[in-house]
Amino acid sequence: MPKMKTKSGAKKRFSITGSGKIKRKHAYKSHILTKKAKKRKRNLTYFTNVDKTDEKNIKLCLAMK
Repeated sequence: MPKMKTKSGAKKRFSITGSGKIKRKHAYKSHILTKKAKKRKRNLTYFTNVDKTDEKNIKLCLAMK
């Protein structure tokens, strides 16, 4: 059986931490920023972990099975 290919969209959007969790960026930080508060925009800057329910599908997309 051939190797599974990594989905290039997932490769660009997610990264794996040292402990095996999956990191992602926040949405809603790309445009229409004038109506958003400074605090909201600042908090959208940081990375966060992917929810546990989505981890299985993302690991399949990253060919980490």
